[in-house]
Amino acid sequence: TMPGILLGELFPNFEADTTSGRIKFHDFLGDSWGILFSHPADYTPVCTTELARAAKLTDEFKKRGVKMIALSIDSVEDHKNWSKDVMAYANEAGSPLPFPIIADEKRELSVQLGMLDPDERNKAGLPLTARCVFVIGPDKKLKLSILYPATTGRNFDEILRVIDSLQLTAQKKVATPVDWKPGEKVMVVPSLPDSEATALFPNGVTTKEMPSGKKYLRYTQI
Repeated sequence: TMPGILLGELFPNFEADTTSGRIKFHDFLGDSWGILFSHPADYTPVCTTELARAAKLTDEFKKRGVKMIALSIDSVEDHKNWSKDVMAYANEAGSPLPFPIIADEKRELSVQLGMLDPDERNKAGLPLTARCVFVIGPDKKLKLSILYPATTGRNFDEILRVIDSLQLTAQKKVATPVDWKPGEKVMVVPSLPDSEATALFPNGVTTKEMPSGKKYLRYTQI
């Protein structure tokens, strides 16, 4: 079987050394949502910009009840020193990085979670971790995974957007359409009968007419 984890699967309760000490992942999450994002290596340019952006968005993640944790294949000591560069890049020199970084020196966790990028290697010829994003729900199950190659930096505005969608659709019988942003109309899930939809959504449900005559494009405002 290929290493990795599928949507809806229980996320491994791994133990790891981090810049905040040793953790057991499920204990670290508690009852919160969580985001784990991996980085190819410390002291690399794209990773530094990403971690700085994540640090600046800490309050946005906190507002959503999401605990943040990063992973890279270097040591805790390297992570701590690199963090100083990250915070300087974020124009917050002297401030601590507001979330921990996992030290995965032996790449054990990277292999378990299917994070390695076969096309990007370090000087020793070992594969680097790709830019993975895992969003884990309070039930400890994987809700979202996005995989970027090492050469492409992530869009953290998009990551926040999908977390908003995940949290909304976990509570309501709706789905979010293309390019949706919080506050915009959402779609009623196809499995919900019209009679129930009317009762569930007091703001009303509108249906877009289609050439097929099928009434599957139902919108409501949450």
